[in-house]
Amino acid sequence: MSHNSFGHLFRVTTFGESHGPAIGCVVDGCPPRLPLTAAEIQTYLDKRRPGQSRFTTQRQEPDTVRIMSGVFEDERTGGPVTTGTPIMLMIENVDQRSKDYADIRDKFRPGHADYTYQGKYGIRDYKGGGRSSARETAARVAAGAVARKIVPDVTIRGALIQMGPHRIDRSRWDWAEVDRNPFFAPDAKAAEGFADYLDGIRKAGSSAGAVIEVVASGVPVGWGAPLYGKLDQDLAAAMMSINAVKGVEIGAGFESAALTGEQNADEMRIRDGKPEFLSNHAGGILGGISTGQDIVVRFAVKPTSSILSPRQTITAGGAETDILTKGRHDPCVGIRAVPVGEAMMAMVLADHFLRHRAQMGE
Repeated sequence: MSHNSFGHLFRVTTFGESHGPAIGCVVDGCPPRLPLTAAEIQTYLDKRRPGQSRFTTQRQEPDTVRIMSGVFEDERTGGPVTTGTPIMLMIENVDQRSKDYADIRDKFRPGHADYTYQGKYGIRDYKGGGRSSARETAARVAAGAVARKIVPDVTIRGALIQMGPHRIDRSRWDWAEVDRNPFFAPDAKAAEGFADYLDGIRKAGSSAGAVIEVVASGVPVGWGAPLYGKLDQDLAAAMMSINAVKGVEIGAGFESAALTGEQNADEMRIRDGKPEFLSNHAGGILGGISTGQDIVVRFAVKPTSSILSPRQTITAGGAETDILTKGRHDPCVGIRAVPVGEAMMAMVLADHFLRHRAQMGE
């Protein structure tokens, strides 16, 4: 299996399986002399960690990260700093229940990668899905924490803005509220509604989808490159690489198709001697290059495929059968996708910052 690496100058390779002894990543291309501690990385992993509320999987993984290489400390550095060599980050798995999957080892779970992995490789890890499990995204969050150190003047924040058919009221958007509810929702009233809705979904043994918005503030003009190194191109690919993501949009996205040219154009004026945009339908990117505005990306996450309702499927031997997926699963995987989306944004921006600096000498 190839294609386990992401990025160009800032490059991340993840490893490990959902029910293996550990997962992790190797970060290559991180500049030297950047302060970096395991505690800083842990802050972001704790946002994604399972078992923190009744609305996420009850698998109890502490997701404790260990820095295995690429960081050095002595009396001259004043603390751990990166050395410019590959940074290996490892997270041990401690709460696997492989027995939960014994009954379905020969059945293909609808909505999962079971059928396609078997068709491509002739073998698959039926215990938790192996590499296709969302457990792999913990390594991405760890790598994203390193990426943030490369672009410290950029603020990256994510929020859940829709669950099932229920949306937030954007007039009540409050970034501070994101950390006060279990959904990472920026609207306190909507979060209350999400709780009632997901309780019903969870008790019925079903699942719900979600929409996540990730915003990066502080990105200057000029990151990204035409024609095949566009910033929005790489952001879309990064978000689509997240498990269960089925759609990505930048700025106004699909809604821009309903606008006229006059409505969609982000007009410009001069304010205090500097260019200012009067709107941001482009999501902070024009021609694949950042405009200096907020970069706005949204992605849609499908309902969790593992549900308790019996579904029709087939076996590896070609027989028709029914399947009921046991185990511990998120009723809405979109909740824990928020810190994952932030991490992917951070990795793309770190990569493009390094690429811009290499080309332009800035």
